Amino acid sequence: MKVKGILPGLVTSLVIAIISQGLAQFVPALGAATIAILLGIIGGNTFLKQPQLGRGTKFAESKLLEYSVMLLGATMTVQTIGKIGGFGVLFILCQMTITIVGALWLGRKLGFSQSVRMLMAGGNAVCGSSAIASIAPVIDADEDDKGTVITLVNLMGTVLMLTLPVLGMAVFGGSVILKGALIGGTLQSVGQVVAAASMVNQTTVQFATIFKIMRIMMLVVVVLIFGRLHQRTIENELAEDAVVSGNGNGHWLPWYVAGFLILCALNSLISLPAIIGATAHTISSWFEIIALAAIGLRLNLVNFMKAGKRLALYGLGVGTIQVVSALILITLLLQH
Repeated sequence: MKVKGILPGLVTSLVIAIISQGLAQFVPALGAATIAILLGIIGGNTFLKQPQLGRGTKFAESKLLEYSVMLLGATMTVQTIGKIGGFGVLFILCQMTITIVGALWLGRKLGFSQSVRMLMAGGNAVCGSSAIASIAPVIDADEDDKGTVITLVNLMGTVLMLTLPVLGMAVFGGSVILKGALIGGTLQSVGQVVAAASMVNQTTVQFATIFKIMRIMMLVVVVLIFGRLHQRTIENELAEDAVVSGNGNGHWLPWYVAGFLILCALNSLISLPAIIGATAHTISSWFEIIALAAIGLRLNLVNFMKAGKRLALYGLGVGTIQVVSALILITLLLQH
């Protein structure tokens, strides 16, 4: 009975994901993830409003993104960090810190809730939808906030994906590592990083991916910090009830983030067969695209547009902070 209730929404999300993968072959600059969320928004606000889709889209939005995050761990190793060197690691750490602090500060100035600010900060600093899905449970974010921020981060990422390759070539010329640092250190999702770097050349794709992976490996740290900050906020507001009210999902570390960490550690220690990493990457990508289709289906466009001016300003502001800080840090730390 439970499965039967989930199937309509889940199948609908899957169909949109399949269509998106097909369309992405003709519009590779957009990518399947962005197409999926856009198609979901269009369908969910026009002819796919049926209440019976709700349970399945909710399942796809939450559970599939969780599995997607976990499987990412099998696609990377700690040794990867060595490929970008000490200054590359320092660049990523500084870039992520500036992005998080900037997003939290700007969000406060614009009057957004702490939940939205943290989701925005983590989504932009780490890895888009996957980071938002990981952070949401530990800060007790509601579904509307999560869906709104995921949509904004993906739309903003699409704009940056199309502009960063041009900017990188204009500023850094023939240096593939610097262009890779700009793209991999700024863009939100892995798909956007690969798509943007592909507009330059294949070597840039390799460097951009390494910088991006370094950011993804910091996911666990960001989740732990945000979880602790959320707990501290609750303790300050409800001192005697903090343990009861602030427990949320009852975890410092969600199971799928722990799974991500374990798979990454295993792959670092014993080097899992290539086919396992490739399979995990494929399944993770599909789960993310299905989940993004479901998020689009669940997004109330009317409510989203009501906050449109503030959201647009927030997205533009955070994107500007990311790009400007990346250009300055690359010049100071990596350009010789």
